[in-house]
Amino acid sequence: MSSLVRSGRRRLRASALTAVAVAAALAAACSSESGVPVATVPGLGGTLIVPNKMRSTVTIVDVATGKQLASFPVSPEPHEIALSADGTTAVTTAIGGTTLSVIDVEGRRVVRTIDVGADSSTHGIAFLSGDSIVAVTSAATDRVALVDVRRGAVLGSIATAGGRPHILQATADGTRFYTSEAATGTISEFDPALQRLTRTFQVPDAPEGMTVTPNGDEVWVGSSTFFRGRVTVLDPRSGTVTHVVSMFGWPYRIHLTPDARTVLVPDIRRGTLRFIDRASRRELGIVRFGGGDPGGVAITPDGRYAFQTLNSQGRVAIVDVAARQVVGSLDVGDTPDGIAYTPRVFAATP
Repeated sequence: MSSLVRSGRRRLRASALTAVAVAAALAAACSSESGVPVATVPGLGGTLIVPNKMRSTVTIVDVATGKQLASFPVSPEPHEIALSADGTTAVTTAIGGTTLSVIDVEGRRVVRTIDVGADSSTHGIAFLSGDSIVAVTSAATDRVALVDVRRGAVLGSIATAGGRPHILQATADGTRFYTSEAATGTISEFDPALQRLTRTFQVPDAPEGMTVTPNGDEVWVGSSTFFRGRVTVLDPRSGTVTHVVSMFGWPYRIHLTPDARTVLVPDIRRGTLRFIDRASRRELGIVRFGGGDPGGVAITPDGRYAFQTLNSQGRVAIVDVAARQVVGSLDVGDTPDGIAYTPRVFAATP
């Protein structure tokens, strides 16, 4: 073997060892106290509010620094969260209880606990127009409760058409909202002003993940059965259901970018986040997390970044939507599921 070859191999081994050492140093420098890797994105700020469902807490994180600003108890087993348009008030559901927790995000504390009575085991939730009333699903009664979070009062409840209502999504103007019902394979449509169920649609399999376009012209639905999942689109005007994409394990949630052009679908069973062009119904790409149990997604108002909760890893992956790649990671506490984001920064207070 020539001395030139031996010298080249030594240089390659030295370079490899240096790369490993640098990676280890970066990992140590970018790890939180819990051991979860933290890597922020330059120029990206704001605040995350994340329910930790098994600990029955909420964790508030400053996105620019990755610092946990607070973690505090809320109502039992909070799976989902709704955030007011101004980013100051959050409400968590409680699959394991009878109450909702109303959170002052800037003050980092629960300011009100609302008992919803018989309509317990709450899950899906959304603010309606005006940011004072939320609609929330009840697995205990198969109903939707309308709750004034400022007054702390339950205004009434509406029966769904199916069983086990799960996700709830509203149109941008809040004049209609929809629920997915896995037990009966249905989507229910409601008029909150009249407090009335208006229509019911049959969709494939057991629907769970769901979103509605801002103007309400399409409802995207994720369904699964026997470890096979698919995404379909419901046209509420005609009642037509169109198949879009198969080969999912479990399309756990469905989210739209703010411009309503791109659909994001986390697959909790396969550990992926899939991207679909809404107009062409063509799949654009996929991000693989190597497990992690991806759950809820929050998206920045400009549509540039998505925050993907990874339930079993206690972190949120920051995903560049256009590049479809992970560019950062934040420690958000154990078992994150739902998630909310505001571009507002509250790190200096209280």
